[in-house]
Amino acid sequence: MTVTVVAGNPKPDSRTLDAARLLAEALCGRPADASVDVITLGPGLLGWGDAGVEAAVATVSASSLVVVASPTYKASYTGVLKLFLDQFATAEGLAGVVAVPLMLGAGPAHAMAPDLLLKPVLVELGATCPTPGLYLRDKAYAEGPELAAFAERWAPTVTAVTGVAR
Repeated sequence: MTVTVVAGNPKPDSRTLDAARLLAEALCGRPADASVDVITLGPGLLGWGDAGVEAAVATVSASSLVVVASPTYKASYTGVLKLFLDQFATAEGLAGVVAVPLMLGAGPAHAMAPDLLLKPVLVELGATCPTPGLYLRDKAYAEGPELAAFAERWAPTVTAVTGVAR
């Protein structure tokens, strides 16, 4: 079973990517098998047929579990993440994939953004989202109890749906 993290941050190797990796490991008890740091795909995201983008899409589509993460920008997920998600050619591009939406932000004002904004686009692409989304404070995502509490509560559900054991 393949576990992948996708980070749609405009900065490479970001806190968003780190938080996604931490969440995947907390849910599964092991590091993710693959990471897609979307910004590193570069200008290939602006068109169709780029080999690197196609490989990233194939990796995500073939995954059992994907943690899809974004910082909160203008009360939503980032444009670079949207460009990547637009690369899934059909409304069933994520069929058979379990996705967990994760967003980071500066304060609690956008705590519902993962469920209200990111989860619907993942479901539209065919993903199954059996858990609520997770919102973490960007400066305290690794130190706070929220990530561990989320994993403790939802890991059994993720395991039941994906077969990826914790």
